[in-house]
Amino acid sequence: WVKVNSHDIDDKVLMKSDGMPTYHLANIVDDHLMKITHVIRGEEWLPSAPLHVMLYRAFGWGDEMPEFAHLPLLLKPDGNGKLSKRDGDKLGFPVFPLNWTTPEGDVWPGFREGGYLPESLLNFMAFLGWNPGNHQEIFSKEELIEAFTPERIGKSGTKFDIDKAKWFNQEYIKLTPKERLGEVFLGLLEKEGVTAELEKAANVCEALKGRVTYYNDFWKEGKYFFVRPTEYDEKVVSKKWTTTAVGILEIFAEKLISLSDFSGPNAKALLAEILEEKGVGMGQVMQALRLSVTGQGMGPEITDVLEILGAQELNERIKITIETLADKVKEK
Repeated sequence: WVKVNSHDIDDKVLMKSDGMPTYHLANIVDDHLMKITHVIRGEEWLPSAPLHVMLYRAFGWGDEMPEFAHLPLLLKPDGNGKLSKRDGDKLGFPVFPLNWTTPEGDVWPGFREGGYLPESLLNFMAFLGWNPGNHQEIFSKEELIEAFTPERIGKSGTKFDIDKAKWFNQEYIKLTPKERLGEVFLGLLEKEGVTAELEKAANVCEALKGRVTYYNDFWKEGKYFFVRPTEYDEKVVSKKWTTTAVGILEIFAEKLISLSDFSGPNAKALLAEILEEKGVGMGQVMQALRLSVTGQGMGPEITDVLEILGAQELNERIKITIETLADKVKEK
């Protein structure tokens, strides 16, 4: 409860000399005409609440007056002061739901364009100053509606922790069905001038979703699924691109084409058979294989990579890499 002595309320201008109402008057009349039942706003408006209550009563609307709630403020990440859009700009995170262009042409970045899923942002926002009273953090919209009560809103300001927002987004990406992620990814591919089937886009997302923070990362992390690599990780080339690895890869590329029942696991099993026959360990070849088909030394599960690319594409990529790196093979 907040109690205020009316003697402590100063006189407010309600109507300007030109007949234009000020906020205090317009806000009360608008809310009454719109039959607003609850006014929930930041705590900086608490000093104005007594005046607004008196206005409702003065107009004879006391019985229809909405319930008021004043919420703690969202604070800067360091907890010093109220969060502003310039804090986000300074610290490198969005503060608007969508990109916003000012009349002057300045662009303020949005969470959507930054790669955040709407469900994750909703979940994150709900936890800014509220908690469900247990250890559950991931809530669907329906679960939030069921669990949310104003009584569990804290009384002190809440730091805007962008790292927590990133965590929520990572978790939601992991939980989102690959088909929906694929649909989002197709939009990103279109912007890059790449045409792909939904099934392939969805499978790429499934393979990568444990490795990304934002849905925009699917292109950055998985570009090689759609575009053949033209550059190769120099560290891997210098350490793992050996005569032994190249010899195994040449055999593997040829036998892939004749594999009757191609799949990622079957392709990996084929590689294992070749290695056993030649007396070579998997560790001597694995990074070289990954390098030859993706240009990188690390990535998602290799069986997923093999499955998505397919036998013909794998065959061609391995041959191109062997030819491109012919002068960089190390004797081993």
